Amino acid sequence: MRPKILEQLFKPIETTRGIGPRLKIRLKYLIGENLVDLLWHLPNNIIDRSYNPTISKAEKDRIVTIKATVLKHFPSKRRGLPYKVTVIDETGEIDLVWFNGRKQYLQDLLPIGETLVVSGKLEFYKKKKQIIHPQHIVSDEKSHNLPNIEAVYGLTQGLTNKVISNHIKRAVDIVPDFSEWQDKEFFKKMNWPSFLESIKTVHNPKHEDDLDHKNTSKQRLAYDELLANQLSLGLLAKNFEAPTGQSMSKNIKLMDSLYKNIPFELTNSQKVAIEEISQDLEKPSRMIRLLQGDVGSGKTIVALAAIFQVSGNNKQSAMMAPTELLARQHYESLKDLCFKSNINIEILTGKTKRLERERILDDLKNGKISIILGTHALFQEKVLFNNLGLVIIDEQHRFGVHQRLSLTSKNSLDPPDIVIMSATPIPRTLELTAYGSMQVSRLLDKPMGRKPIKTIAKPLSKVNEAMLSLERLINKGEKAYWVCPLIEESEKIDLAAAVDRYNSLKIIYKDRVALVHGKMSVEEREETMKDFKYGNKSILVATTVIEVGIDVPDATFIIIEHSERFGLSQLHQLRGRVGRSDKPSSCLLLYKSPLGENAKKRIETLRKTDDGFVIAEEDLMLRGAGEVLGTRQSGLPYFKIANLSTDRELLEVARNDANYIIESNILNKTDRGENLKILLHLFNKEDALKYLDAG
Repeated sequence: MRPKILEQLFKPIETTRGIGPRLKIRLKYLIGENLVDLLWHLPNNIIDRSYNPTISKAEKDRIVTIKATVLKHFPSKRRGLPYKVTVIDETGEIDLVWFNGRKQYLQDLLPIGETLVVSGKLEFYKKKKQIIHPQHIVSDEKSHNLPNIEAVYGLTQGLTNKVISNHIKRAVDIVPDFSEWQDKEFFKKMNWPSFLESIKTVHNPKHEDDLDHKNTSKQRLAYDELLANQLSLGLLAKNFEAPTGQSMSKNIKLMDSLYKNIPFELTNSQKVAIEEISQDLEKPSRMIRLLQGDVGSGKTIVALAAIFQVSGNNKQSAMMAPTELLARQHYESLKDLCFKSNINIEILTGKTKRLERERILDDLKNGKISIILGTHALFQEKVLFNNLGLVIIDEQHRFGVHQRLSLTSKNSLDPPDIVIMSATPIPRTLELTAYGSMQVSRLLDKPMGRKPIKTIAKPLSKVNEAMLSLERLINKGEKAYWVCPLIEESEKIDLAAAVDRYNSLKIIYKDRVALVHGKMSVEEREETMKDFKYGNKSILVATTVIEVGIDVPDATFIIIEHSERFGLSQLHQLRGRVGRSDKPSSCLLLYKSPLGENAKKRIETLRKTDDGFVIAEEDLMLRGAGEVLGTRQSGLPYFKIANLSTDRELLEVARNDANYIIESNILNKTDRGENLKILLHLFNKEDALKYLDAG
């Protein structure tokens, strides 16, 4: 139940006067569903309207606020020509100009002979002063309502600053003066204003300093948002840390048979991660652990060691990959090791034939299968386990936090342990905001024998040279990826660009070239990828980011076209498609000149290091959390006020505060607890309240 004090703020946006169907769609796209969402849309600039000269003294290219009388209207003579209104004061005249201006509306707004106050940017046209589309026109009596300093907000097509600021002002006006939810001592120490005062201050900036993220009002609101995030994660994690899990000890004989059959030496960090997970499996409490490892760091073998420990206790493991292709790849790389140790492994995908599917489901239910691999279809109702001990989820960012943690009570007396594997190194800061109190194992070494990937950057003008350079490679029996960017808004243009690149490569390399893109069906895509890995295709042109984890050892060269359009972590992920064998590999970044400052830094960082964790931290600094990992749909939280690049210390404090609140049961028993529940509602984290212990 939402507290009564929040009723007004949680009304849908369209219940406000002046928001019709079209405006509702635009505001919802930009801001969100309810009035409360308007509060989090903070201004990013200010306009100073305090300069009010006479017309003759008004300076070019400045925002002016002038008092003038309407002299004459000049309606457009034909479509496409501007509508002009001449206004005068005792020193001169100026034209107000509208394109596509409606005659009746402008005649009502600017009656001849009326004295008005007009504000906008002054320009010259053929030596005459003009203001195009004035931002404010008010009567002389109401000129005191015109702000000297005006907040400027981020907009979307079809929205004006005036419209958005009016509606934000209305939302700010209905914010109650809440009782304080922050810890009294901490609040005093930080010298922060109240929530209401902070909201009013951030939406009414008086000078440039008020826009600074380190401003006390912004810092207070950023901390509120971080605390809501940490509280909701803490409640979620506490709920899923079942008091009793499954204690699974090592079967030494079985583990030795695995290590004896692994055809390579384990790295130090693999050994450490295996031991960390092993100790967690032995404990009677439940494990939820994140296994982070850069591209090609050998996470699958660490997962297999955990699976063997579980199998040694006559329990089952399920390993879930984001695509059928990746599930199949895991199966191919694990089946021999399992077979040699007499462990039954199966794969279940959408392509599994009906009779085969029924047999697998039956064997799974009866405990004849130790390990099942597949996509998220493994967790449909029809799939029943005999005694599920471990769930391994590959590529965590395809699944949201809640979905990941709810893959739990699959017909098992005690909930299974969970290992989430990520090939996308996540900065420590994001780790805290996405996983709360989850334990983390990190693989920091590259497997033995892997050579560093040589990274070169060249302007797009060298594209023909790059195309011809593939011949030498193909003649040696090696393979190459050619990646074209895909940006949703211009999907058609980008797809056409990829098809063009595919066609131009086909002229040179005939049927050795293949193409994958998002418009193909999953089956077509997987067939093409298989052809590239095992068949006669030597060059793969791709618009979509080539699936994480795709392993083609013969691929030794990747060309990324328009590399300036990709994020740093994305570029690093793509580069990791090559260098998966002992052959020397290269990555060519083709960029469009001139490069922006950030793009230059991204390419420079990539050339300097291949450490995914260093790259992830740099990416966070350059782009902010909302974009790291490519999209907001990455399963990572998206912050509206907090800035994870600069608010790391606040995040640590919020984490400690949230842990203290949960451990001390403050939410259930105190006034501060009741106020904190309001905070969770304000930031749409009220779902977490259902995990509060009853009473």
